[in-house]
This record gives sequence, C-alpha cells and structure tokens, in this order.
Amino acid sequence: MPKILRIIYRFNIGGPTYNAAYLSKYLNSDFDTLLVGGVKEEAEASSEYILKKLGIEPIIIPEMRRSVNPTNDLIAYRKISKLISQFKPDIVHTHASKAGTIGRLAAIRNKVPIIVHTFHGHVFHSYFGSSKTNIFINIEQGLANQCSKIIAISDKQKEELSEIYKIAAPEKFEVIPLGFDLQRFQENQVQKRTTFRALYKLNESDIAIGIVGRLAPVKNHELFIRSIKNVKEKTQANIRAFIIGDGECRSDLQELCKSLGLDYQYSPNGEVSESTITFTSWIKNIDTAYPGLDIIGMTSLNEGTPVSLIEAQAANKAIVTTNVGGIENIVIPNVTALLTKNNCVDDFSEKLKLLVESEPMRKAQSEKGWNHVREKFHYTRLVHDTENLYYKLLNQYK
Repeated sequence: MPKILRIIYRFNIGGPTYNAAYLSKYLNSDFDTLLVGGVKEEAEASSEYILKKLGIEPIIIPEMRRSVNPTNDLIAYRKISKLISQFKPDIVHTHASKAGTIGRLAAIRNKVPIIVHTFHGHVFHSYFGSSKTNIFINIEQGLANQCSKIIAISDKQKEELSEIYKIAAPEKFEVIPLGFDLQRFQENQVQKRTTFRALYKLNESDIAIGIVGRLAPVKNHELFIRSIKNVKEKTQANIRAFIIGDGECRSDLQELCKSLGLDYQYSPNGEVSESTITFTSWIKNIDTAYPGLDIIGMTSLNEGTPVSLIEAQAANKAIVTTNVGGIENIVIPNVTALLTKNNCVDDFSEKLKLLVESEPMRKAQSEKGWNHVREKFHYTRLVHDTENLYYKLLNQYK
C-alpha cells in the first residue's frame, strides 16, 4: 500500500485546507495517507473544524507558521524529517510555500522517492519588494529541480510559473484545479436567504454586496470599500456591503470607512444595525451567507484559485472581480462574472454599479454559474485527477 505524507502550511480557512482534507479523506483505499500541518496566525480563523467534520486527525506542528522564523522553521524541519524517517512515505506531497520549502527539504534529505508540490497561489508579486521576491523565486527554482511533479491549480497559474517566473519547465507541471463540496450551496437557498437577510435587517429591495476572504493586504479590501462609496454616491438603489472574514487589516479598513464617511459596524455575533458596511468576521457555514447576498466582489491583487468565486457561482450569484492570477480559468468572463483592471477603483466601481442597477444582468450571470462549476470544481474530480497522477508517478518509479 503506497504511503502519502501530505503537508500543508497551516490550518486556516481557505482552499488549501479543503484540498488537503478532501485528498486525505477520499483517496482510493489503496493509499495510506497521513496529514501534517502548521497552525494559523493569531488573526486568522482555524479550519480544523473542516477536518473534524470529515473525521481526519492531523498531526499539528506548532512551529510551522506562515511568517519566516529561523528557529521555528528549523524545529519544524526536524520534526517533519523525523516523521518521514518513521512513516517512510512513498510520496511526500506539500501544499503552498512554507510547507513546500520545509517539507521538500526534509523529503530530499530523507531520499523520499516521489516529491509533489502544489502551488495554491504564489508570492512573486504584490507581496514583497523585488529583492525579497527574487530570493523566493530562486528558492522555488531550486526546490522544483528536486520535485517529481509540480501541480498548478489553473492553466493561467502554470503559464505564470513556467513562462514568467521560470520556476520549472512546462512539462514539469500538472494542472489540477481545486475541488470542493459544492452541492451544499444549492440546498435550501430560499430559507437561507430569508434567515440571512432577517439577521442583518435587509429589506427585499436592498442590494446586498459581499466580499469573502482574509483581511490581508493582498486581498485589497480598500478597493472594495472605496468602490462601495463611489457606487453609493452614484446610484438610487439602496446598497449594503458585507465584509465576510477577518484578519490583520480589519482595524485599518474600519479607519478607512471612518475617513470616507461610511457608516459601518463590526458584528461577529449578530448584533446588527442597518449600516452601509458590516464586518461580519468569519462565517463558518458560508453556504448560509451567499443566498442572502445579491453580488459577490473580489478585489485581490494576486490570486491562485479564489474559493469565494467558485462558491459564488455554485450559489448562483453575480460577480465582479479584478482580473488577476487564474481568475479567467475560474469564471466565464462577461458570462458568470464581470472582470475589471487590477486595483482600479473607477473600473471596479463602474462594473459594480452596472450589476447593482441591472437585475436582468445579475439574473443572467447567476443562471450560468452552477453549470460552470459543479463538475469542474467538485472534489470527486480533484481526487480522481490526483490519484491518476500518483499512479503514474509510482509506475515510473518502479
């Protein structure tokens, strides 16, 4: 029975946790899988409830964290190296940059036969200055040389990694999109809409606009807030905005609301007023939130495969998003989403206003979303594609 050691950088809410969890749970019984991960940052929400729901008990390495810390990183490396020597995996599969660095180094040191790494996103633009970025690129190029295969989660990401950043030759990559349990976004939509809108005191005529994700610089929520202000000033429609998620930038974003004269509330426990902008913090059962919204926005400066846009299409929601990373592989431009220039308030505001003022446009988008994502991004397809890759690599190694 082939053994898989799967290593994820941290258990926070997001696509990587779902990816690692579904692969750990649903791989063919031919495989013996062990899941290892680090811990979330203080401002993030834990995703361990996802694992518990699936009956997965991971090994937690507290020293493996998002931030660079030589002492913690060395301890994490030694713990993973020891685990590899004890578990003796046939395949080490790492997910995202920190786990990819520490896990692959440990796998190389222990002469693991097959090493696979998944890029869920990358930090090669919109994160650091050019000098630090070049260091990360050089590290990834070196590690890629030791990999059996590198997984990109979209065709666009593969193109960026292979052609722009020269991480590895195109033939070293395998494109395997993420997969999720999407059926829940189709269930009980009317009831969920009623409950959400009653909780947040939304009238049926109110247009509710949501953005879902970490409150981190790369997500660029400032663009979302400034666009809400612009649209509010230019439309007769009554709009309400919901920032779903939490993180290091929340206080700065709330200060921005103040400076722009936008009334807002922070409502993590449901104490609500009819504010223009509501910071809800994390909503774990996110399928209960989408039905209550009319439009989903995404303003990121850099993305791999944004989970919120897959979920929004599964929930039949209209979308306006910056055109970054692999977005064009996630939505159908001008069919399931309107795409805007990166970090352009005028363009984002204009297209958001179009959706706010056109119910037919919102309806046309929403009707196409589910059919687009239901098979392409379902976890059964993810598992099938990954199994096939594993079998191919194992056969090559024999």
